[in-house]
Amino acid sequence: MSNPANPLQEDSGEPQREHRPRVLKGGSIITGISNSEVGCMLRNQHEGGAELKVTLEARVPDRFLLYVPLDGIAYRCEVRWRRNDRIGV
Repeated sequence: MSNPANPLQEDSGEPQREHRPRVLKGGSIITGISNSEVGCMLRNQHEGGAELKVTLEARVPDRFLLYVPLDGIAYRCEVRWRRNDRIGV
């Protein structure tokens, strides 16, 4: 996850093992697919990324905008890993 002004970050694709503060924030995944919106919950978040919980049926592309109303920001995200109903960005 990155600030809109910052480029997407590259990594190995493995889930991060560093401590991430737990949060429970609602968010919206905005995709380029017909400008569709997928609801999600942020489970943890820090400057370099976040873990999202989505429905199992959700079609989430590899890159998208994540709007977090509590932050008042739309973050550019790239999926780093997927596991059941969880997505790491």
